[in-house]
Amino acid sequence: VQLQASGGGLVQAGGSLRVSCAASGSILKILAWNWYRQTPGKQRELVASITSGGTTNFADSVKDRFTISTDNAKNTVYLQMNSMKPEDTAVYYCNAFVRIAPETDTDYWAQGTQVTVSS
Repeated sequence: VQLQASGGGLVQAGGSLRVSCAASGSILKILAWNWYRQTPGKQRELVASITSGGTTNFADSVKDRFTISTDNAKNTVYLQMNSMKPEDTAVYYCNAFVRIAPETDTDYWAQGTQVTVSS
């Protein structure tokens, strides 16, 4: 299974950006998607998650500004970031918890995508 993240870039404060992550390979089911972010010298932070049942969870710092959604037909997750702030600047990482065989669930990570918010 491979994950490919895309959509990072530079945006002004108050603006919007969408990052996406597509999974490919031998996938029976994607059980959950997570978006993390990390800045130099800090631990990776869970930003948003969504389960196969549609339950979402967000870090307090992004609630009411970010949304997470999936296109199950495309095995893709999207993180829509609105009202962005300079403190949202980070490398964003996509993570998927995937069922690759009956009773076999594994974590996969995409490469990071840089998101920079200018003030």
